[in-house]
Amino acid sequence: MRSATTALPMVLLFLAVGCAASPSAQLEANKDLVRRFTEATNAADWESLAAIVAEDFTRHSAATAGPPVKSRDEFIQLQESFLVGFPDQRVTVRRLVAEGDYVAALATYSGTHTGPMGDIPATGRTIESPFLAMFRIEGNRIAELWVEWDNVAILTQLGLFPEPPPAG
Repeated sequence: MRSATTALPMVLLFLAVGCAASPSAQLEANKDLVRRFTEATNAADWESLAAIVAEDFTRHSAATAGPPVKSRDEFIQLQESFLVGFPDQRVTVRRLVAEGDYVAALATYSGTHTGPMGDIPATGRTIESPFLAMFRIEGNRIAELWVEWDNVAILTQLGLFPEPPPAG
């Protein structure tokens, strides 16, 4: 019969291992974090967004002019600037795929161009465009984001780029 002092470490080890989140549960938690990120962005709820994005958050995108975003505060400022041109903007997540600390998203961006977008005055047109994003999760917060979309398709929908010729 084991003494209580030798059995206690084994019980604690069993509880710690048995209570640890399964890998699939962690992947679902990471996807849920991306869903909450999308909800906060859609609602322009910067307080909720700040709670789930790391302070030293980095955003990469070749589709956006300027240097990459290097902090949570810069990211919130960027999101606020998008609302100037598209105050009704909305992101709809179509698919999330998670592996390790990463979540990939296929999503759609939509909105009506009722305000300036940089030097481009409002066109009043509505856009809908798919985009791809990759999120890196660290310490239950979003630490990094890569996001890319087709600028030509968006400019075409806004009437700022010629329509492609018909096929054939």
